Amino acid sequence: MAIHLKNAAELNTMREAGRLVAHALEAMKAAIKPGVSTWDLDQIAARFFEKHKARPAFLGYPPHSPHPFPAVITACINEELVHGIPSRNRILQEGDLISIDTACHYQGFVGDAAFTVGVGKITPEAQRLLDVTNQALLVGIEASKQGSQTSDVAKAIQAYVESQGYSVIREYTGHGVGRAMHEEPTIPNWWPEKSLRRRMKKEWRSVPLKRGLTYAIEPMVSIGSPETQELDDHWTVVMKDGGLCAHCEHTIAIADDEPLILTLP
Repeated sequence: MAIHLKNAAELNTMREAGRLVAHALEAMKAAIKPGVSTWDLDQIAARFFEKHKARPAFLGYPPHSPHPFPAVITACINEELVHGIPSRNRILQEGDLISIDTACHYQGFVGDAAFTVGVGKITPEAQRLLDVTNQALLVGIEASKQGSQTSDVAKAIQAYVESQGYSVIREYTGHGVGRAMHEEPTIPNWWPEKSLRRRMKKEWRSVPLKRGLTYAIEPMVSIGSPETQELDDHWTVVMKDGGLCAHCEHTIAIADDEPLILTLP
């Protein structure tokens, strides 16, 4: 798939889509407390997007799939990494970590962002995981400069996370964002050595960062092993060892100087 570099008008529209996602995430974050269900949070996002004439990007995705995603957000608790399905039966408890991801289509473009926060009082171990994950996102954004490569972003995130004693998830990555939710290029959170890349079946392509390139950076960090597994619901991804994990995300654009974060309020 070809990479489309966005012009100023397109970036302005993407900024509006990103702003809507950011406000939806803020509304959900404000509602997070013990006793709230993940379905309650999904309904907050659904109502927000409907009010602002934005179309949820996750709901029914991918089209024509035998198992399209059934909700507006993904909601993951503790050892759940990504793609958790909201439910009236998933009730937040004091001390949980919850990760919320959502995206919307607005005037032909997509905004996509995520956060992980604690529910009430959390352990120092959990707080440090959140701090490292959020900092990894900033590290990835700072590495996203014109003239660099997508591999530079991946290497920066991996080096920081592993220097803190945590693992980066291998199977799931950031991605290009534009008129579609998933576009080129792929933005991994790690970059294997050349000898390992030769032995892997997956093609590893590093793309130059040019003005107008837009993509989502989403570090996924675990306390223990980076190995994951998908549950029988065909969506929810959990850590194999049952350890805590966290995930955060911004959509950004490459600009002349500093990268532009498109998913801020």
